[in-house]
Amino acid sequence: MSPFDPSKYTRQIEESRRRLEITVCFQEPDRVPIRISTSGSYYCRLFGYNIRDYYTDLDCALQVDLKGREWAFEQLQDDRTGYGISLQLGPVYEGLLFDCEIVYPDDTSPWIVPRLETEADVDRLEVPDPASHPQVQRAYRLAEQLQEKAARMGLDIPVGGGFGIHPPLSCACAIMPPEKVYEYMYTNPPLVHKLFRKLFEAFCRLQDYEDAYFGVKKRTSLGLADDNSAFISPQMYKEFVYPYNKALYDRYGSERRHLHADGPNDHHFRMYANEMKLTEMDIGGFSDLANAKREMGGKVVISGGLNNRDFYGTWEQAKQAIERAIRIGAPGGGFILAIGGETYYGVPPDYLIRAVNYAKEIGRYPISVK
Repeated sequence: MSPFDPSKYTRQIEESRRRLEITVCFQEPDRVPIRISTSGSYYCRLFGYNIRDYYTDLDCALQVDLKGREWAFEQLQDDRTGYGISLQLGPVYEGLLFDCEIVYPDDTSPWIVPRLETEADVDRLEVPDPASHPQVQRAYRLAEQLQEKAARMGLDIPVGGGFGIHPPLSCACAIMPPEKVYEYMYTNPPLVHKLFRKLFEAFCRLQDYEDAYFGVKKRTSLGLADDNSAFISPQMYKEFVYPYNKALYDRYGSERRHLHADGPNDHHFRMYANEMKLTEMDIGGFSDLANAKREMGGKVVISGGLNNRDFYGTWEQAKQAIERAIRIGAPGGGFILAIGGETYYGVPPDYLIRAVNYAKEIGRYPISVK
C-alpha cells in the first residue's frame, strides 16, 4: 500500500478543478474556491521534523511531503488539485548559481550571504551555462534521486524538480544587499541595468535548459515571484523592473501569466492588470484585497485576501477576516480565498481546518455575507 494514494481523492480533486475552472473565467461557481498554501516548513513543524533537514536530506523531505499531502487531503480539504512532489533546496537558488555562501541554521530555512557590493563586483559577475554549472547539475541529479526513491516506494504521483531563479529585481536583492540595489537605482542607474541584463540572461538560460531537459517545445505559461517589487515606487518599477519582467512574460507566458508578491503591491495593481497583462496574482498577505479587486477585478484572477496574522489571535478575529475577504473578493468570480504567500508554521492547524470549513459555509454563491 502506497503511503499516499491520490486515487482516494479523485472526486475531491475533480470537484475542485471544475470550481477553479469556472472562477478563472470570471464566473461564479457553486462556492468560492479555497487554496491554503501549506508547504515544507509548515509540515515540518506540524509533524516534528527539523526544517534544516527538510532542505538537506531527501529522505526527510519525501517523508514530510507525503505526510503533508495526506494531511491536506484528509484534514484540511481545501481546493488544491496538485499532489506532486518537487525537489526543494530552499530560497537559495540565486546563491547556488552565483557562488554565494549559504547558511544552514538549525530548524529554519537556509539563506544566502550576498556577495555583490560594488560596480566592480557587477562587472565581474558572469552568467553561467546551466549545462556545466555544478550546482545546477547537482539539483537535477537530486531530483532524479527523489524520483527513484518515490518509485521504490510504489508512489503513483508526479515527482520532479529543476533549477530556477527569481526575476532580476528579487534575484539582485538575493545576491546583493537589497538596500544597495535600491540605492543604486537612484545613484547609478546604468549599473542597475547592467546587473539586471545579466540576471535576465541567467533566468532565460535556466528556463531554456529546463524546458529542453523536460522536452517542452513551446512554453506558454510563466509564474514569477518578485517580493522586492513592494518596496519601490511605480516610477522606479517602470524604469527598472517592468522592461525585464514584461520581456519574460512575453517570451514564456503568452497564455498564462502568474505573479506572486509577498509585500504590499497595491501601488502596482493597475499596471499589473493593464500593462503587464497578468492572468493570475497571489497578492500576498499585506496588500488590501479591496484595492486589488478595484484595480484588477475582472481582468486578473486574484488569490489571497488573508494574512497569517489573521490567525494569530482569536477564532472570532479569523472569522471576521474570512468574512471580509469573501464579501469583497467573491462577487463575479475570479477570486480564490487564500493566505497570501506562504502559510507560516505559527498558524494553528486547527484554525486552518476551521477556516476552510467556515469559508465553505459562507462562501456559497450567491454571496450573502454582510
